[in-house]
Amino acid sequence: ASQQLQLAGNVRGALIALQNADVRLSRADRPQFIAIRRAIALDIDKLKSLPSVDLTGIAVRLDTLIGQIDSMPLLADEQPAAVAPPKTRAAKGKGAQKPAPASNWRTELQDRWTSWSADLWNDIRQLVRVRSVTQPEALLLSPEQAFFARENVKLRLLNARVALLSRNDSAFRSDLAEADQALVKYFDTADRHTQAGRELIRQLRESVLSIEMPSLSNSLAAVRQSRARP
Repeated sequence: ASQQLQLAGNVRGALIALQNADVRLSRADRPQFIAIRRAIALDIDKLKSLPSVDLTGIAVRLDTLIGQIDSMPLLADEQPAAVAPPKTRAAKGKGAQKPAPASNWRTELQDRWTSWSADLWNDIRQLVRVRSVTQPEALLLSPEQAFFARENVKLRLLNARVALLSRNDSAFRSDLAEADQALVKYFDTADRHTQAGRELIRQLRESVLSIEMPSLSNSLAAVRQSRARP
């Protein structure tokens, strides 16, 4: 149990080992083992009070995020919006429309001008999008550079996964921060997929990886004292 805690940080494994030791002592049913069982019970309660670290769950969420990178659009991928077809006037009847009275030709001309100018302005608004980009080079990525931009984010997340399994808290958070910075620099942060990915990174950075492992000094000391007795 002590090795599980000190070498692997495996609280669950240490807890199972202590419980197995207590079961074996209970089967012996000897008075000299009461002090050992009491010490083991104290250490078991100590382990049960530790916060739970769900390394498997965090690793699964990292894998999910890595799989979502390809669905996040890059700034270089953005294309102009498709122009909407011009609005048609009222459908013509089977026969030609009757010419407007001479007294209304000015009103008819003004209506046509208003409609045409409104359609033109609507088309211009769809063709032009103004946005602030802090990294202009992100818009000029070639297809090959865009591929490596995505792979770099995936690599950072894979490094974070390795740091997670080795319980390297600083490296885990550093790699997640680098991945988030790459998303901000090269990806379209207005897209919902990118926003969801950044939110998941934020949640992962708040995860607890390392906890102060207690020692099993009480149980070990009780065993040594029991062995020293005649």
